[in-house]
Amino acid sequence: MTRRAVITGAAGLIGSYLVRNAARWAPGWEVRGLGRADVDLTDQRAVERAWQVLKPDAVIHCAAMSRTMDCERDPDLARRINVEVTAHLARCSERIPFVFLSSGEVFDGQVGWYRETDHANPINVYGQTKLEAEQRVLQNPGHTVVRIVLTAGTSLNGDRSFVEDMTRAAKRGQVMTLYGDEFRCPLPAGVIARAVWELVNREGTGLYHLGGRDRLSRWEIGRTLIPWYPELLGHLREGLSSGHTGAPRPPDLSLNCDKLQALLSFPIPGFREWVQARMQREGDLWDYESTLA
Repeated sequence: MTRRAVITGAAGLIGSYLVRNAARWAPGWEVRGLGRADVDLTDQRAVERAWQVLKPDAVIHCAAMSRTMDCERDPDLARRINVEVTAHLARCSERIPFVFLSSGEVFDGQVGWYRETDHANPINVYGQTKLEAEQRVLQNPGHTVVRIVLTAGTSLNGDRSFVEDMTRAAKRGQVMTLYGDEFRCPLPAGVIARAVWELVNREGTGLYHLGGRDRLSRWEIGRTLIPWYPELLGHLREGLSSGHTGAPRPPDLSLNCDKLQALLSFPIPGFREWVQARMQREGDLWDYESTLA
């Protein structure tokens, strides 16, 4: 019997990869992606009506207010979208699998290679709202939280991934300062989508970390991308986070993913490994059909 999965934020980066890869990684699931045009998630009655019509057997919640500066400018809206919407969706999905995509920003970044058992200490509004949402979701032992960090890929509107942000800025002639002392463990969105679908199929519950095997500075990430995006050449320069102004940014958000890796059927790649392998093939850098798994 076909089961129905609802994916919120389907027009976003990870949501779109979950939808487009469903036939490959989620056989037996009928997938319904929801974007802003389909339902206003902040309207609780509209959500409840949608759930009554859709009758989902599982929900993957990707929608969020994810731009750090936007959250700092309007913390009330950030809390409404990231916390209250998530808590309501979790209640609507009380008896079915519910997967919430959270963020490594729940950590302060002082240590790195964080495990799920490490103390969370967010230093910006975005991280605070994600942590509070996690706590609401995990009140249900049948629900799941997956923390991710920096995601690469191609979004439907070309404005969701950090790679798209960089290439747009370069085409405008902007020179970008990338910090050599700020570390992340990026992953392509296709890898994240496959891992999340496997969690759904295996009914994995609880808290998991999902990041790449490579701990790279922002500067190293930028240089890794230049062979694929030559427009970046001459538009990147190395700097230090001591000169940063704006929303607080954790210096090291590398994640230990051993807990999730033990459940997956494929090895989580490092970002450099992914890019270098793709350089040996033709096609789209972010096309998951050429996965290393």
